Amino acid sequence: MDSTSTHTPLPTGKKILITGATGLVARTAAETLAEHNEVWCLGRFSDPEPERRLQDRGIRTRRWDMAGDGLDGVPDDFTHVLHAAVERGEGDFEEVVAVNSVATGRLMTHCRAAEAFLFVSTSALYAPQALDHRYTETDPLGTESAFLPTYPVGKLATEGAVRALAVTLGLPTTIARLNVAYGPHGHGGLPVIFHRLMLAGKPIAVPHDGQHYCSPIHTDDIARHVPRLWAAAAAPATVVNWGGDEVVGVRDLMAYVSELTGVPVDFVPSDATRAVVAYDGTRRRSLVGDCERSWRDGVRQALEAHFPGTVTAGPEAVAGSKREVFHP
Repeated sequence: MDSTSTHTPLPTGKKILITGATGLVARTAAETLAEHNEVWCLGRFSDPEPERRLQDRGIRTRRWDMAGDGLDGVPDDFTHVLHAAVERGEGDFEEVVAVNSVATGRLMTHCRAAEAFLFVSTSALYAPQALDHRYTETDPLGTESAFLPTYPVGKLATEGAVRALAVTLGLPTTIARLNVAYGPHGHGGLPVIFHRLMLAGKPIAVPHDGQHYCSPIHTDDIARHVPRLWAAAAAPATVVNWGGDEVVGVRDLMAYVSELTGVPVDFVPSDATRAVVAYDGTRRRSLVGDCERSWRDGVRQALEAHFPGTVTAGPEAVAGSKREVFHP
């Protein structure tokens, strides 16, 4: 791939299929793409409100439970597919592997005539290394997760299915291993999830010997990158680490949230943490270019969306803060 894909304009007049559009990752992308394209979204839509909001944007919705539903009645002439839906599981490894890999196989086969297929994978499938290691796409893979053991197993198994079908079907595909996503929709991402713990007076678990680092990416930048990741699709599949430009420690991230909101944050050393990783963004920059949102601006926006009126500190209150922040 070369850097020309970083200049890919937003698509127009395309027929786009998106799964997982009611959640955090794909919602903004679906709404943005719907401005100039025909967008369809598949999901369970157990909460009717997000479905109504999508429909208000002109998006067509269809009920689809990836655990068992086929795709009968769903058109097969989509030009582009964004597959963000996932079954995370509750401890049943067999179910997670079967549901995710089979559903994704059905989806790719159904949409085999598409120009590009984008599968959203995860940073959680990398084998643990030093806390401040910058992971590249060629680093060793693993499936160890104290927080959600089945999740990386399901993603890794599904990556295998995606790679096989990209070649078998001749379907240009990108596998994007998403880092810490956050934004105004769904559960909000790690900063919002941890802030809820802070509001409940609960501590945040951190490693005994330091802090985890991550490459957080706002959903606005996710939406900007999607067309460029489609442009990078190939068979065999293109694999890329999908994160933000900045690397920040989780302690530093949540200390900033505490300063913005005035809610105290308590860190407790633990063997069981919500582990995240930091990326070397070289390949991602070559494919999609830079991000537009800084993590501080993005976190403020996400907090204001999920907790209206609770962000009390002005920018000047945090501008001079000293934190250990790394820039790749």
